Amino acid sequence: MDARRDIGGFVVWDYVVFAGMLLISAAIGVYYALAGGGQQTSKDFLMGGRSMTAVPVALSLTASFMSAVTVLGTPSEVYRFGAIFSIFAITYFLMVVISAEIFLPVFYKLGITSTYEYLELRFNRFIRLCGTVFFIVQTILYTGIVIYAPALALNQVTGFDLWGAVVATGVVCTFYCTLGGLKAVVWTDVFQVGIMVAGFASVIIQASMVQGGFNRILDDAYNGGRLNFWNFNPNPLQRHTFWTIIIGGTFTWTSIYGINQSQVQRYISCKSRFQGKLSLYINLLGLWVILTCSVLCGLALYSRYRECDPWTSKKISEADQLMPYLVLDILQDFPGVPGLFVACAYSGTLSTVSSSINALAAVTVEDLIKPHFTSLSERSLSWVSQGMSVLFGALCIGMAAVASLMGALLQAALSIFGMIGGPLLGLFSLGILVPFANSLGALIGLLAGFTMSLWVGIGAQLYPPLPERTLPLSLETYGCNKTYNGTDLMTTTEMPFYTSAFEIHNIERTPLMDNWYSLSYLYFSTIGTLTTLLVGILISLATGGRKQNLDSRVLLTKEDFLSNFSFLKKQNHDLSYKSHPVEDGGTDNPAFNHMELNSTDLNAKAKGTRL
Repeated sequence: MDARRDIGGFVVWDYVVFAGMLLISAAIGVYYALAGGGQQTSKDFLMGGRSMTAVPVALSLTASFMSAVTVLGTPSEVYRFGAIFSIFAITYFLMVVISAEIFLPVFYKLGITSTYEYLELRFNRFIRLCGTVFFIVQTILYTGIVIYAPALALNQVTGFDLWGAVVATGVVCTFYCTLGGLKAVVWTDVFQVGIMVAGFASVIIQASMVQGGFNRILDDAYNGGRLNFWNFNPNPLQRHTFWTIIIGGTFTWTSIYGINQSQVQRYISCKSRFQGKLSLYINLLGLWVILTCSVLCGLALYSRYRECDPWTSKKISEADQLMPYLVLDILQDFPGVPGLFVACAYSGTLSTVSSSINALAAVTVEDLIKPHFTSLSERSLSWVSQGMSVLFGALCIGMAAVASLMGALLQAALSIFGMIGGPLLGLFSLGILVPFANSLGALIGLLAGFTMSLWVGIGAQLYPPLPERTLPLSLETYGCNKTYNGTDLMTTTEMPFYTSAFEIHNIERTPLMDNWYSLSYLYFSTIGTLTTLLVGILISLATGGRKQNLDSRVLLTKEDFLSNFSFLKKQNHDLSYKSHPVEDGGTDNPAFNHMELNSTDLNAKAKGTRL
């Protein structure tokens, strides 16, 4: 193996493939803006008219959070910490079951557009506002990371212009979100999942050919200690063990799938509740496919660079650049294929950013505009939704500039979800699962959970855990010839494991730092959720929560679970879960015809729970 080998650069065909991907995405937006009379109402724009079927929604759910952070972050994670990351497969399964069986039935039967409408029906208007504000902050922060991440990695390896790429991504997303609404977002996601899988596949196939077969890759990984699937150490301070991934990971991911507007908006836009559940279970297969691909890419990375690690030998400056580096190394003889991989990373970004923009628009219109401007017609609400898409698109591009200060991608992204998503998950669980929870308990619980998870999360950013907590595996450079004369891309100092712009150096470590702040980042969410639940239950019991009378539809009931088995009953099972009489042969979705009838009595009942 020649240590001096050059890696390729970007050629015309790569740019053509990449531009083609952006153009097709934009074209889908234009198509849905014009097809079938366009986006007549805000419901068409934000919910796809509630007429989506399971498969495209499933692929769209998969694409939304399998962003460039996954495409670039997971393989380098496996390269450095081993294949224990694949335990997330079990986490995904648990997360999908919880979302489909606990959260979906309640949201679906209420027929809501914004998940935070639920908080008003269950608690009161103020708690709905808290939820909305938390969501908006969390999503804009996360979207900034997602736009900036791939731009940075690709810029440094391929010379792809950094801010040009950031702005192009932001503009194209905003363009098709604004024109085509949710339908455009879902169908571009379907197209982008295809591109992501194609990009991964081309890397895996070529890597196994270059390295002399798949078994060779697995042997190298085994000899390098990379196949460390089973680490049952129960210590919560270890970054990834079986338990941190199963317990912490399930809380983190459920806060994304169970209650995050970007995801809930998708599966509630399905025709019927069955299609909504089906979309979640099909999406599980998609998550597994992408997880498998990214873990295999990580093992291929190790097999290729086990003797000469490009990161410690300073050929690249960040671990997140390993994937693009590998692509240019092994696919340089195939013009257009590196472009396909870049398109693959960007597809991940586009799909995430577009769903974030659409969800932000939905939440703003439903939670902040509709309640205060009741006189607006549906047509003008549709225009307002589009205006909001443009505004949030611009905000997210601005956030990308801030994200350039954040540090390691995958972890920063999941930490944000943990810190903000955890308390919100606790709040929704309190509402759905605890009949005696009242609004005072919910509010104090939410603030307590938020305080705890922010304390541990910000502490961990300022005083990152020591290497013995994170267990990075060894990387070798003995195979590198130090007179490396290829395109000398990087000249930076060796990077420590976890860099953060806010890190405080040269400070004596206290027990607080070594224990509380060193907690695995996956547990941030668990702490937030459990604190919110516990405090909420105690305060509600102390302030007479048992006396309130609630509408049973805001709770998870036995009927919600039993309706899964309604096909066993011989009568017309389609109607078994309807929360309203069907006079006019309306659609399967309670949101259409009867929400107006129900909302008045719901609000009357909700009055009983107000502070």
